[in-house]
Amino acid sequence: MTNRLNNKLIFLLLSILFINIAHSYVPTNLNKELKKRAIPGLISMKAPSIAENGAEVGIALYMGKLPKGVWIKEIILTVPYNKNPIARFKPADNVAIKPFKIRIKLRKTTDVYAYAILSNGKIYVAKKQVMITMGGCGGGSSIGTYYRSPTTAYRTYRPQNYTMPQRNTEKYQKIISNGVTRVAEKPVSTFSIDVDTGSYSNMRRFIAKQGQLPVKNAIRIEEMINYFKYSYKAPSTKSVPFSINTELTPSPWSKDSYLLRIGIKGYEVDKSKIPPANLVFLLDVSGSMYSPDKLPLLKSAMRLLTNQLSRRDKVSIVVYAGASGVILEPTSGANKQKINEAFAKLRAGGSTNGGAGIHLAYALAKKSFIKGGINRVIIATDGDFNVGTTSHAALIKLIKKKRKLGITLTTLGFGSGNYNDKLMEQLANHGNGNHAYIDSLKEANKVLAEELSSTLFTIAKDVKVQIEFNKNVVAEYRLIGYENRMLKREDFKNDKVDAGDLGAGHTVTAIYEISLRGSKGQRISELRYKSKNTKAEPKLNQELAFVKLRFKQPKGKKSKLVVKAIHKKSITNNFRNASTDFRFATAVAAFGQKLRGSDYTDTFSYDKIINIAQKSLGADINGYRREFVDLVKLAKALSPTASTKVSKAILP
Repeated sequence: MTNRLNNKLIFLLLSILFINIAHSYVPTNLNKELKKRAIPGLISMKAPSIAENGAEVGIALYMGKLPKGVWIKEIILTVPYNKNPIARFKPADNVAIKPFKIRIKLRKTTDVYAYAILSNGKIYVAKKQVMITMGGCGGGSSIGTYYRSPTTAYRTYRPQNYTMPQRNTEKYQKIISNGVTRVAEKPVSTFSIDVDTGSYSNMRRFIAKQGQLPVKNAIRIEEMINYFKYSYKAPSTKSVPFSINTELTPSPWSKDSYLLRIGIKGYEVDKSKIPPANLVFLLDVSGSMYSPDKLPLLKSAMRLLTNQLSRRDKVSIVVYAGASGVILEPTSGANKQKINEAFAKLRAGGSTNGGAGIHLAYALAKKSFIKGGINRVIIATDGDFNVGTTSHAALIKLIKKKRKLGITLTTLGFGSGNYNDKLMEQLANHGNGNHAYIDSLKEANKVLAEELSSTLFTIAKDVKVQIEFNKNVVAEYRLIGYENRMLKREDFKNDKVDAGDLGAGHTVTAIYEISLRGSKGQRISELRYKSKNTKAEPKLNQELAFVKLRFKQPKGKKSKLVVKAIHKKSITNNFRNASTDFRFATAVAAFGQKLRGSDYTDTFSYDKIINIAQKSLGADINGYRREFVDLVKLAKALSPTASTKVSKAILP
C-alpha cells in the first residue's frame, strides 16, 4: 500500500515537472503563424490525456460540415517545441472522411495542435494536451514518429523542412503602358532590345495552372512576342552579327492605322562551335522552395542543362538558405554523374540569404574563369530574398561590377505565391544575361536545351534601337511594350549606357502602331501653333521612317552603327497579305494588350485574336503557337465578360 502511494506521489511530481518544462518552450514561427491565422471550430481532436514516454498515442480527428464548394487542402499536426510538423496530410479527394486516425510517439508533455487548411484560405484549429510519464521502455523515441492511418481517404507523407502556406506576396514592377506620341512633337523613339521570355511563361502559369487571369503588371508584351521564333532573314556577314527586317501592314484592331514590325535576327552558331563555358549554378534551397513547382522542378531543369555540356565546360554548384555553401567544386561537364548526384542531394529548408550566395558564386566563377569563354552565374530561385544582404541596390551594384569583369548573370524564376518577378528581371538586366520563368519541364527544355546557344553565347552587346519617323508622312506612333526598356534620345550614342545583349540565333521583335498624316486614325489633335513645316527632299518624302541600331562586339568597347530606311511603298494593303510571322506576332501583341486592359484593343475580341493566331501557325514544330491559341481560349473563358454572358444565358 505504501509503495503504491509512493508511486502515485512520484508520478504526480514528475507530471508537474514535465508540464512546467513543456510550457517553458516557445512555439516556433510555424506554430505562431498558424495560431495567428487559425480560428477554433470545424475540426476537433480526441487523444488520451496521459501516455507513457515512447508509447504510441492514438489521435482521432473529426471534421464538421464543410461549406459548399470548399474542401480540405491540408491537415497539419504540430507541437510547440518541434521545428517541423509532426505530420501533414492531404485528402485524396475533395471530401472530408471522419474520423481520421493516426498514431504518434511523444517524448514530452505537450499541447498537440491540429490545423485544417481549407481551399478558401481559412484555417481551423483543435488542441489537446497529452501528459507524458516516465514509464515504458520507449524513452529514446523521437517526436514526429507516426504511422499510416488505415483510412485511405488521406495521403500521408513525412514532412522535412516545411514552410508555412504563404499569403500571395508576388512582386511585379509597375508598368505604365506607352501612349500615343505626335511625330511633330517627338519624332524619335529609342529603346533597348529585350530577349527575356519570363513574362510569357509566367502568364501561362496564371491561366493554365491557376485558372485565373494574370495581374496586369505581370504582362510585359515584348517578352510575350519574343517568346516565339520568327523566320527572319539571317545576316550575310558576322561583322554585323544580325539582320534588320521590317514589315508594314494595316492594323486589325484600329481602322486607318498601321503596324510597323522591326525584326532582328542574330546569326546561328553550331553547338560544337560555342566556346567553353564556366557555369556556376546558384541554387535557392530555402524553405520557400519546398513545393513541387520549385526545388524538385529546379533540379530536373538543371540536369537538362548539364546534359548539354561537354568536357571543355566547367560546372560548380552553390546553394543558399540560412547559410550559403559550395556543394560542388568546379567539375568537368563530362562528369555528369557527379554533377547529377550533387543535384539529387538538394533539400529545401531555412530562410533565404541570397546576397551571401551571390558573393560566393561570383568568387567561384572568378576562380574558374575561362579566358575567351562563357563565364556565367545562373541563379535559380523564387526570388524571395528575405534574410541577410537584402539590399537590392547592393546586389545590383555587385552584379554590375562583375559584369565588367566578364562574368554575366542569368536568372531562372520558379514557383508561385511569393515569386519576385521584379527582382529577377532587374538582376538579369544588370547582369547582361537573360531572365526566364520555368513553369514546367517542357519550358526548362526550351530554355536550357533547345535554345542553349542563344541562352549562353552572346554575339552582340548593348544593342539599342532608334527610330526617326518622317513627320511629313507619319502623324503619330505608339510602341507596343518595352516600357521598362525605354532610353533617352541622347543615350543612343552614349556607349556608357547599358542595353540588352543578343544571343546567337535570337530573334527580337518590336511593333509600332502608327497613323499617317491626313488619315482618320489619328488619336491626338494637332497643335494650334505648329512649327514651321520645312520642305524635305522629294526622295525623303518616300521614306516613312529611318531605323538605326547600335551594338558592340562581345569584347568591344566602341559601338557600331547599322541603318535602314523604311519606304511607304513597303506597306501591305491588306492585313491578310502580311507574312505568317507578322500576323502571329500581331495576335500575341493584341493578347498582351488585352490582358493589360489596354484602351487601344478594348473592342478587339478574344475570338478575333484566336482567328488570327489559328491562321498563322506556320510550321510550329514544337507546338508553341498552338499552345498560345489554347491559352487565349482559356483567357476568354476566365474573362469577366465571359462570366457575364454565361450568367445572362442561364437566367429565365
